[in-house]
Amino acid sequence: MLERVLGRLSGLKAAFGFGDAPEGRKRGRRVSARSGSVGGVGAAREGAAEYDAGLLWSALLLLVLGLIMVYSSSIAMSEVSRFTGGRTNYFLVRHLLFMTISLVAALMVFQVPLRAWQQAAPWLCFAGVIALALVLIPGIGREVNGARRWLSLGLFNLQPSEFVKLAAVLYAADYTARKSALMHSFKRGLLPMLTVMLVVGWLLLREPDFGAFVVITAIAMSVLFLGGMNGKWFAGLLLMLGLGFAALVLTSPYRMQRIFGFMDPWSDPFGKGYQLSHALIAFGRGEIFGVGLGASVEKLMYLPEAHTDFLLAVIAEELGLVGVVLVVALFSWLVLRAFAIGRQAVNLERPFSALVAQGVGVWIGVQSLINMGVNMGVLPTKGLTLPLMSFGGTGILANCIAIAILLRVDWENRQMMKGQPV
Repeated sequence: MLERVLGRLSGLKAAFGFGDAPEGRKRGRRVSARSGSVGGVGAAREGAAEYDAGLLWSALLLLVLGLIMVYSSSIAMSEVSRFTGGRTNYFLVRHLLFMTISLVAALMVFQVPLRAWQQAAPWLCFAGVIALALVLIPGIGREVNGARRWLSLGLFNLQPSEFVKLAAVLYAADYTARKSALMHSFKRGLLPMLTVMLVVGWLLLREPDFGAFVVITAIAMSVLFLGGMNGKWFAGLLLMLGLGFAALVLTSPYRMQRIFGFMDPWSDPFGKGYQLSHALIAFGRGEIFGVGLGASVEKLMYLPEAHTDFLLAVIAEELGLVGVVLVVALFSWLVLRAFAIGRQAVNLERPFSALVAQGVGVWIGVQSLINMGVNMGVLPTKGLTLPLMSFGGTGILANCIAIAILLRVDWENRQMMKGQPV
């Protein structure tokens, strides 16, 4: 059914058209060879598919599996929490509502041509900075567990940092496409972008939201590198970032506690190592095939944030190694398809679209990798959710919009290969 709907939408676009996409302000601008080789592409066969079915179904499978596991992991907390009213399906209903809104928004976003996103990119970045600043104002921003990361909108809370990740992808891609000829100049090519990154980073660390800061930095740096940043400047920035991260950890007592808890969670299993020790117990109990859907013990108020940050630990306990491998495989396929779509856009001489596709791949890949690493005890706790799966309306909405934009890039690629306008 979904394939037929998307096919009809694509047919309408082909019939009415959207005009030529202004890639990099000038048609034919080249992107660095790191993104792929540039060359002419002949017209594709008329019977070629209208969209990447593998990408779409991997995203949908992650959403459905996430819905099931959010319900399973939140039942115990829903029964005992005062704010849920004892309703066991509290988080299921809200997550399903968020998913429905996100899928509808994704279908609407799919209609928007990439040229519109390129024109709006600087304004979206500016709006993101304003939203991050509003979060820090007492009475406007909402504080939860010592962090001020949310804007209260009555029925739900909005986490601006999730949309700033999307804005970072679009702005970095637009900036790199426009300034591709200046990427070897620090003052004219890199300094303006670094200034924006420093402002965003300072606001995120004030919340504090170190995890979002890491993801957004990875997005911006990756897009700049793929767009042709000077190798020496890139190496220097990596060194500076490494020193900056080390300084942030050393000057922050709670980050130091997380590092020590990560290095040896069993030295203080009821204190700084509590979350990680119970996540590792969940992985151990699951073994190969898991204890069965709904049979987790760790979700029974032992493992904190089981339906958000540590959802993968519940998956490991209930579905075992098989379930974890399935999740890793779906994320890996999604990221690989994002980079493949980006390379195809490069071949079609569409630098902005190429960098957007690869930026989305970096975003989903880095955030999922960090979340999995935290759950498995490979990385210290960061407070990042598992994209497309963990409970959280803002995160699900931002992820679905990103996937819709990625599908739009792929659709426009296919239309151009057929010789049709986009």
